[in-house]
Amino acid sequence: MCGMPQQPPVRSTPTRPSRPDASMSLLTNVMDHSLDDGYAEAAARKKAAGEGGLPKTLRAKLGLAAGLVLAALVVTVGAAQARVAAPVVAKEREELIDRIDRETEAAEKLEGSVDKLRGDVSARQREALKQSGGGDQAELVGILSGAVEVHGPGVKLVVNDAKEATTGGDGDPRETSGFSDTGRVRDRDMQRVVNGLWESGAEAISINGQRLTALSAIRAAGDAILVDNKPLVPPYTVLAVGNGQRLSTRFQNSADGLYLHALQESYGIRTGISTEDDLRLPAAPSVIVRTAQPRTEKGTS
Repeated sequence: MCGMPQQPPVRSTPTRPSRPDASMSLLTNVMDHSLDDGYAEAAARKKAAGEGGLPKTLRAKLGLAAGLVLAALVVTVGAAQARVAAPVVAKEREELIDRIDRETEAAEKLEGSVDKLRGDVSARQREALKQSGGGDQAELVGILSGAVEVHGPGVKLVVNDAKEATTGGDGDPRETSGFSDTGRVRDRDMQRVVNGLWESGAEAISINGQRLTALSAIRAAGDAILVDNKPLVPPYTVLAVGNGQRLSTRFQNSADGLYLHALQESYGIRTGISTEDDLRLPAAPSVIVRTAQPRTEKGTS
């Protein structure tokens, strides 16, 4: 009986034990070859350059030293130039001071000449008034026009800003801020005061020594009050020549006097009025004399 051919026995190949880190081959490869060829070449070139040149620390020290030397050189040159220019600047400063002194002295001389000429003009005007009108009428015209100095009884009226307006600004109410404008005396207030005194019978008026005439104007420039373009500062002292007691009573009972009283009650503006036996008011600095001529109109035919 023929049997089936038998298969040769298969030999089993013994299995090799696996490495413990076989599952970490990728991580091992990254750790062993962390730098690729390009990084490696760059590192090699940097190392070769470091070995052939100066150490990095020495190069930094040399650069810092060069910068310090350059800065010292700039400072030295600047100091030398300043030392050379100092005498020139001092000389120019002295020349400027001398020029200011000369111009100031010349201006003072001119002011003196102007005052002298004004006095001469006023004297000639008074003389012309006497010759033209004569007697008491010429004197009255001179008083009313402000061309002559006057003295006599009258009232003294002092008007000042509210007390709160004098705080701050080194005591100068014109340099303060944050205070309501209603607490300050304005040009319109002084206009009403002066008009009220004229209406109450004043014959001559001055404000802070500035004589008022028929052509005088009271205006404002910012916070300052101007009388004939001359700035005044508070307190404002108004002198009015006239019948003292009657002038004071009439003014206080007039609409302008009541207006001033309302300013005092509502906004704290300070006022004070008193009668005086003898007030002296200076003449106006300059009075322009104008002569009116009658105009005759011819009838039409």
